[in-house]
Amino acid sequence: MPGRPSSPDRVRAVRRAVRVSVAASAGFYPAVYALDEPAMALYALFAPVALGILSQIPGSGRDRALVVLRVLPVAAALTALGTALAVATLPAVAGMLLVGFALSFAAACGPAPAGVAPGLLLFYILACFPPYAPDTLPQRLAGLLVGCVLLALCEWLLLPAPADVSYRERVAGALEAAARAARAALPGGPADPALAGELRAAGQALRLSRLPPGVRPTGAGRTERALAHTGSATRRLLDQLARSAERASPPPARDPVSATLVGGIAAECALMARNLRGERPVAGPGLLEEMVEDFLRARVRSADAGEPVPADVLRRQSAVLAQAASAVTARAALSIGIGGRRRVPGLPAQQLWYAAPSSASLWLRRLKGNATLRSVVFQNAVRTALGLGAARLVAGSLDLSHGFWVLLAVLTLGRTTAGATWSAVRSAAVGTLLGALAAGALVLWAGGATDAYAALLAPTMVLAFTVGPLAGVAWAQGLFTLVVSTAFAQLAPITWRIGEARVVDVLTGCGIGLLCGVLAWPAGAATEVRRGMARMLREAASLVPATVAASLAPAPAGGPESPGTGGAAGRSTLHRLRLAEAAYAQYRSEPGGGRRDGGPDWPAAINCGVHILVGAYWLPRNAARHTPDGGIGPAVTSWAREAADSTAAAVVDAARFPPGGARTGPVRLPAGLESAAPGRSLPLLLDVEHWLGTLAAELASLGDDRAPAVTPRRGRPPGRRPRA
Repeated sequence: MPGRPSSPDRVRAVRRAVRVSVAASAGFYPAVYALDEPAMALYALFAPVALGILSQIPGSGRDRALVVLRVLPVAAALTALGTALAVATLPAVAGMLLVGFALSFAAACGPAPAGVAPGLLLFYILACFPPYAPDTLPQRLAGLLVGCVLLALCEWLLLPAPADVSYRERVAGALEAAARAARAALPGGPADPALAGELRAAGQALRLSRLPPGVRPTGAGRTERALAHTGSATRRLLDQLARSAERASPPPARDPVSATLVGGIAAECALMARNLRGERPVAGPGLLEEMVEDFLRARVRSADAGEPVPADVLRRQSAVLAQAASAVTARAALSIGIGGRRRVPGLPAQQLWYAAPSSASLWLRRLKGNATLRSVVFQNAVRTALGLGAARLVAGSLDLSHGFWVLLAVLTLGRTTAGATWSAVRSAAVGTLLGALAAGALVLWAGGATDAYAALLAPTMVLAFTVGPLAGVAWAQGLFTLVVSTAFAQLAPITWRIGEARVVDVLTGCGIGLLCGVLAWPAGAATEVRRGMARMLREAASLVPATVAASLAPAPAGGPESPGTGGAAGRSTLHRLRLAEAAYAQYRSEPGGGRRDGGPDWPAAINCGVHILVGAYWLPRNAARHTPDGGIGPAVTSWAREAADSTAAAVVDAARFPPGGARTGPVRLPAGLESAAPGRSLPLLLDVEHWLGTLAAELASLGDDRAPAVTPRRGRPPGRRPRA
């Protein structure tokens, strides 16, 4: 049973029901009683229902109105295609398979295509059923046009939906929190656990899985990719600032180099927040990059001058350098997202790979990346297409009366898991049966008095479209049965058996939908999220030793990317990371999604993959200034490689999600090596230590609390797949 709806939910439901009912009534009544055009009336009625109720269009009232008008040509094309293919069952089924897959797969392109896809499917479903009447296509298109235009006007002018807080505003608020935290850290001082908690909460609030679908920057275009990258870098910066707040900081007198850079980070975060709110022109990351260069040169000068710097100060500098890398990344991505830049020189090219390609290339890459059995978007598209195709075949072969209700049941009751589908169809069956009984009683009472049905249609729609979304599937199906009964009674003479036909059709659709749910990926994203996270971690494991090796022997500044860091391994890890994030987003939307009863900490796994990539981009780049002329030395090199191999093995172990997480070997630089390391190389080694320590902490947190206890094995080569 759904939980008790909140007051804002009830208000939103009433407003939407009024908008859709007014639009549907304003098109339906004139078409029936003034023009005597049943085909036009049917489409004028169902167009607002399809795009206003069945679809989940995000945004404000104005945004929704614009989406309705933009998809109007697509809806008209689908109506024409369905009208033409209704000539026989097999062409209609073939069209249903193609249209069902294409529209469902379009969910990969962002929340707007995903939200409008069910409504667009309804236009083809309505048109592809007998009678085959191509001569009625003009009336159908006229009704579609009237219904969509009326809905757009109602969305815009009649009780319009308020706009959600935009992603830009959310990131701006998070950047302001980062600026305040950085300024608070300037004087140094004791640990501040309360501030750390606030920063982590601000970072968690930016997670896409916790945002309304309409504000998530999940599109394939350059702007949305850049905004998502800005948000990701901001979350990482908040987490880094939180870890720093949990430790005591040395005063500026002991660490003037860090104090200068932290002040620059605070100023840059505040400036980015103003940029996101449109208060100032957008700049590139050049100024903060210069400060990072000054920071690196100052560390080298101190080492070359033989000035002893305490190890705790050097470790603080490593943490500040990691924060600066996050801030530079956020600024660079922001300059692409809202500044229109196509190139950001000086930064790791692979990190901002989306800046140069054309928009068409970016969209094609998104679609190609999801054209795999491991993509939940692909799985959902296949499941939907097969279910709708099978429903159209059954309805056409058995010549069911009002057979489009079979497909409508499959479309509205299908879920991404078999368990959720079973729960939905049980409720739908009960609701439809009760609604059919009420419809039969209404027909017996009113008989052929169309005035009675005309008087009941509008209030019944308001009731159905208000109560249905709030009270659950049973109420929605039962009340919608009354809506269609009162509507069809005005289009043609009906008997009490219309309720019987709807029960048969809905139960048939329920059976087909349940069968598809059982046969096609019945576990939904629960299985895929585990598999996707595991594959991402195994792919990322090889980057750890490659990054450390490239940092110990960095390429000259401006030279080619180090093998294994910015090359094919990095691109493959990024691809696996995107698939894992999509699976997790769906998992959170399914019943029981989230980490409520133990289980792996999926956000920690995503963070681990992101931090591996960030280290692969930045560590070799920053290391070029720190390699002494005589090299780092065999003992220190051996420690770094052993620590990297141990961490990589732990990443592979973590892909099994053992209880308690995966444990690395020691990643802290031993005191003996710390004192023996060449002065210029010590900051570099502590940078590596800081990166590996961050990964070790995340690996320890992502274990499966429900799994049986096993002792993770050590020493497995990073690239080797563990046995199940």
